[in-house]
Amino acid sequence: MKINLIREVDFFKSQPLNIRTLLITNMLYALILPVIEIFVGAYIMRNTGKPSYVAIYQLCMYIGIVTTSILNGELLKIFKVNLLYSFGIILSAISLMAMMFVHLIGIIELGIAGFILGASTGFFWTNRYLLTLNSTNDDNRNYFFGLESFFFSLWNILVPILVGVFLASIDGKLIFGYKLNVNSGYQFITLIVFVIAIGACIALSKGNFSNPEQKKFLYYKFHILWEKFLVLAGLKGMVQGFLVTAPAILVMRLVGNEGSLGLIQGIGGAVTAILVYVLGRITKPKHRMQIFAFGLFIFFIGTLINGILFSAIGVIVFVFCKVLFQPLHDLAYFPTMMKTIDVVSKIEKRNEYAYIMSHEIGLFIGRAFGMILFISLAYFVSEEFALKYALIIVGGIQLLSLPLAKHIIKEIDTKYVTTELI
Repeated sequence: MKINLIREVDFFKSQPLNIRTLLITNMLYALILPVIEIFVGAYIMRNTGKPSYVAIYQLCMYIGIVTTSILNGELLKIFKVNLLYSFGIILSAISLMAMMFVHLIGIIELGIAGFILGASTGFFWTNRYLLTLNSTNDDNRNYFFGLESFFFSLWNILVPILVGVFLASIDGKLIFGYKLNVNSGYQFITLIVFVIAIGACIALSKGNFSNPEQKKFLYYKFHILWEKFLVLAGLKGMVQGFLVTAPAILVMRLVGNEGSLGLIQGIGGAVTAILVYVLGRITKPKHRMQIFAFGLFIFFIGTLINGILFSAIGVIVFVFCKVLFQPLHDLAYFPTMMKTIDVVSKIEKRNEYAYIMSHEIGLFIGRAFGMILFISLAYFVSEEFALKYALIIVGGIQLLSLPLAKHIIKEIDTKYVTTELI
């Protein structure tokens, strides 16, 4: 066991400096993601009791992301990409703190908070894509995303459990004559998040990154291959919104409190962590579609069970499937995305950021569709109906991703790789 661990550490050390720097930065930021993805929704549910408010918050967050992706393209003409990446990390921590320390939670306040947090994560994700694209190649991207997903999954085990236990234990306790409650716990957690964000920025400063040479990034027409991938992005985005809002809403409604949410996430993450690392370490680019298919079907099965049972057991199964699905899906999706950008950027001789920004727009269209579907079903039918069937609808539609992704990969391999474009 010790020998295997040493071998894996040596393999990590053998990677180029920028890959090691990015992985360390992302490992630290992964500590923050569970708070953003899980407990913000639970916080809103606790203080409003309205699932539709969570969806509205999330929709405003996605508007912030796509707005920032456009602004970031302009800022790349002035600032280094790693500085903008660091800015996104710090801003996400600050926006979380601001939200947790504001006591009034209405639609307007949630909309503003969601937009600001979306803006911060927009800086993070778009610059993360750009740095990863330029620091990796098709041969080592399975390893990169496998190791990254391993730590995302590992922290999805530990962070939700620790945060859930902390929030459950702090409620009602007296410290220096002050009676604590769950909201006090959320405020303390955001302070820890801020410290971790600073650590991630320090780690990122060790890398040697460069900006794209070509400055123009805004285009309205793309190669047909990238337009097909944008459809794939829309299908991903459609489900992605539910991955943030649905678990918190369902657990708070049908299972219990934040402690239950943390425990369920932790059990699912334990199964996933080792799996995604092993897959990333041993699989080749040719295996991506098998991983992609497995993740899609796991998620769809989880939505069916949740809709049929609509009980604590159904929620537990769904969250378990969701935790398993997400890193498997990303392990196949992101290397495919970057391989496609490698090809079309050389065909069209354009700045790689043009594709990253348009990818965010594709994701947003899918996310907006998913959130509007949930909000519409909640308002015009019932919240229970939306919680039961919206997930099944988007899970079923997302199965279309598999034949589309296979078609894109086949077209790249048969038409473009052999022409030495990558």
